[in-house]
Amino acid sequence: MESIRHFLSLDDFSLAELNHVIAHAIGLKASTKRGHYATPLKHKTLAMIFEKASTRTRVSFEAGMTQLGGHAMFLAPQDTQLGRGEPIEDSARVISRMVDVVMIRTFEQAKVELFAAHSRVPVINALTDDYHPCQLLADLMTWREQRGSPQGKTAAWIGDGNNMCHSWMDAARIFDFHLNISCPQGYMPRADIIARNQAFVTVCSSPAEAIKDVDVVVTDTWASMGQEHEKKAREVAFADYQITDELMALAHQDAIFMHCLPAYRGYEVAASVIDGPQSVVWDEAENRLHAQKALLEVLVCGFPAVLSAP
Repeated sequence: MESIRHFLSLDDFSLAELNHVIAHAIGLKASTKRGHYATPLKHKTLAMIFEKASTRTRVSFEAGMTQLGGHAMFLAPQDTQLGRGEPIEDSARVISRMVDVVMIRTFEQAKVELFAAHSRVPVINALTDDYHPCQLLADLMTWREQRGSPQGKTAAWIGDGNNMCHSWMDAARIFDFHLNISCPQGYMPRADIIARNQAFVTVCSSPAEAIKDVDVVVTDTWASMGQEHEKKAREVAFADYQITDELMALAHQDAIFMHCLPAYRGYEVAASVIDGPQSVVWDEAENRLHAQKALLEVLVCGFPAVLSAP
C-alpha cells in the first residue's frame, strides 16, 4: 500500500512534485475559464478544521472541492473536540476514518504534525504560526504565470518575519532563487530557518537595500491574527517598512508586488501600490483556488508515476 502523503510544509514535496502541482494548477485554471470541470474527487470529502478564521482559505478550499466533484465539511472550533476534551491523536483517528483528506488551520505547527502522525488520510497545513505552504503554491504559481520560472531571480520580503516569511525562505532554497529580507529588530524570522536557507537568503539592514533590483516584492500585514494586542507597538516598529511607490521604484522596472491578504492600505502597503499596475494580488488570491485543487487531487489520487518521491 502506498504511504500517505501530507503537505505540512513545502519540504514535504520534491521540487519535481511542486512543479507538477503548479503546472497542473495552471491547467486547471485554464479549464475552469473555459467552463470545463473534471471531477476526480467525486464522492470524496474534505474536512476543514478551523481554529483560526479565514476568508480566502475557506472559500478556496470549499469551492475547490465542489469544482473537483467532492464535498467540503467546515468545522469551526466549537464544532470539534480537537485539543480540548479529546486528545488530538484520537480526533485524527476518528475523523480520518470518515473523510478522504483533512485541512487544518491552527496556531501550533506541532498540532498539525501530531494530527498527521495519527491520520489515515492526507493532512494539509492551511496555516500555522510557523508555515503557510498553501499560500506559497499560489504565490509561485502567480510568479510563473506573470514572469516565468523563479530560478535564478531575486525576491524581497519586507515586514514581519512571520510564517509567510518562513515559507518564502524555504521556497527560495527549493526553487533556487534568492530572497532578501528586511524586518525590524525584534520581528526577525526564526534563526534556525534562516540558517537552513542561508545560501539563498540575505538579511538586509533596510527595506531600500532589500528591494534594490529585485523581481518580486512581497509583504504581509503587520499584526496577524492573535497579535491584535500588539497592534500599536507594531505600527511604531514597522513605520519605515511600508511598501510605497518610492520603494517599488528601486526594484526592477517590471517587478511585481504580492500580498497574501488581508491588506491594510496606508500601513504595510500604499494604496497606489496594491491597486497599481505592478500589483498581482488579485490573481494571487484567485490562484489559491486552483493551486489547492491541484494539491487536493495529487494527495487523494496520487502523483504521476514518473515523478519520484522526495
